[in-house]
Amino acid sequence: MTVLLMTPPMTQLNTPYPATAYLTGFLRAQGYEAVQRDPAIELFLEMMTQQGLDIMRQHVEDNFEQFEDDELPDAIFTFLAEFDRYRLCVEPAIRFLQGKDPSLAMRINTRRFLPEGPAFDVIEQMEAVSGDVLKKAFGDLGVQDKAKYLATLFINDLSAVITQGVDPYFEVSRYGERLAAANPSFDDLYNTLMSESTFSSEILEQLVEAYLEETQPSVIALTVPFPGNMLGALRIAQTCKEINPDIPIVMGGGFINTELRALKDTRVFEFVDFICVDDGERPFMTLLEYFDGKRDVDDLVRTYFLAQDQDGEPFVYFNDNKALHDIPQTEVGAPIYDGLPLSEYLALCEMLNPMHRIWSDGRWNKLTIAHGCYWKKCSFCDVSLDYIERYDYAGADILVDRIEQLIEETGQTGFHFVDEAAPPKALFAMAERLIERGVVISWWGNIRFEKTFTPEKCQLLADSGCIAVSGGLEVASDRLLQLMKKGVSVEQVARVTKGFSDAGILVHAYLMYGFPTQTEQETVDALEMVRQMMSQGCFQSAYWHRFAATIHSPIGINPEEYGITLAERPDTLFAENDVDFFDPTNVDHDMLGNGLRKALYNYMHGIGFDQSLSFWFDQSVARPTVKKDLISKAFSNLIASA
Repeated sequence: MTVLLMTPPMTQLNTPYPATAYLTGFLRAQGYEAVQRDPAIELFLEMMTQQGLDIMRQHVEDNFEQFEDDELPDAIFTFLAEFDRYRLCVEPAIRFLQGKDPSLAMRINTRRFLPEGPAFDVIEQMEAVSGDVLKKAFGDLGVQDKAKYLATLFINDLSAVITQGVDPYFEVSRYGERLAAANPSFDDLYNTLMSESTFSSEILEQLVEAYLEETQPSVIALTVPFPGNMLGALRIAQTCKEINPDIPIVMGGGFINTELRALKDTRVFEFVDFICVDDGERPFMTLLEYFDGKRDVDDLVRTYFLAQDQDGEPFVYFNDNKALHDIPQTEVGAPIYDGLPLSEYLALCEMLNPMHRIWSDGRWNKLTIAHGCYWKKCSFCDVSLDYIERYDYAGADILVDRIEQLIEETGQTGFHFVDEAAPPKALFAMAERLIERGVVISWWGNIRFEKTFTPEKCQLLADSGCIAVSGGLEVASDRLLQLMKKGVSVEQVARVTKGFSDAGILVHAYLMYGFPTQTEQETVDALEMVRQMMSQGCFQSAYWHRFAATIHSPIGINPEEYGITLAERPDTLFAENDVDFFDPTNVDHDMLGNGLRKALYNYMHGIGFDQSLSFWFDQSVARPTVKKDLISKAFSNLIASA
């Protein structure tokens, strides 16, 4: 039995999404023949060719035939006006971003090689605020990084051309997301699948046909990590069914786990045969045993499939089968990347946010230190779901064994640990083993800013290869942090992040606004906290997220405890996760969010710390009540007590 595993478009362009690699490693260890392909990167690369651009231009000219030049979107106008340059540059730019032609950097940096569409306007906008930003960001010697940044803007322009002029469902990182995210109805997706093929879907169909011919699979498995992958996954399934209607198709992944837990629409099963939730190893194993005739359909684990009622009418049936335990972390094994085009991924560069730059630049081996979250108390988090609730740790020696195995297979020593929040004790144990065994890696991951991360422990992690950490500061308000059940205070986070920064580790803070009952005053005070912490060097990178209530979080389950009322929703037949709510505080979070992002944008460039907070907002806001030396005094008190 041969299993073909695929990741639908679109995911990160710089590295494979790890789900298929994990399942490939696990299945091969169980004696199955497993092969994997990444149509996400292959689709993008097929489009980014001279031939692909020729087809794009024809679509654009047909779609905008009735438009005058001054009516065209900026990206479309520049593409048509500079088409010969786009066509000339596209393949060299891709090779450069793949690391295959580094000498091209010098020519890209002249700003006369790549055509510059609206994506490049960001440079002019930044220069208006802070002068020569490219010089400040890359200096005289950052030739490769500067060229990567410019080439990334070039790719962004071409992606905008595809979305605006060729295929409205194409997005580089969120393919078709508008159709899938938390949509209680399957109608939009179904109608799109029943309509004519688009530019990107035609290429995808050709790729899938080639995969099936090459691998001759007995079973097809699709991972859907994000809402934006759902359309691509169903396109792949649709193509597979057209080629071989008898081949069983299985679907799972992060989007499935969070948003399809109340699935009722039978039309989904016109495309797929089985849908699994939560960790895929056990459900998939039971399915393969079922296909082999070794298990009854009623013995499947956490699996949706189509059944018939007493009248012969189809309905969506979910078989939970809690009697069968999940595969422990000690037995999951290491991911295997065989079958994925590791040399073809693109190293992109985003200058604005240092953590986003790490995320998109370089090929990271992805590993999990522990399954689930050891804390699992945060009120905004989906703590009721398995991927958060069930905690399981394999041990430091097993983890380092897997690290060495991946280095040998991929030739890459960069690791991104994809835990919800890596346990401190596990991190310290891993660091000690890496040092003891002389394993040289560079690594980063997500943590909670626990007080156990002392300056000494931060230095230990740095010595083991830690280059960056990310964690939730969230609201920078002690009242709201208590309401969130974060288990930390603002001053504690400040001290911990400063310890990481002093050890040479880049720190990224997740920030949140619009939390239930959050007042304007608390939002402004939170920004003042962030200003002080960034000016004191606590963290170098951050991002403001607008709070969203989810049905699987404590807030979604018990909204009255948090002072809000959930909005009524239609009956869920397809996806369900984010829910609208009414907050009696009635704060204009949209206005505040614009100011928060503007301030943070400047802080990350090292400017604007001396500006009054009101400067960043379009309307008058409350004056901060936080003492301007709160954070510096927190450091002084720490030193005094040491």
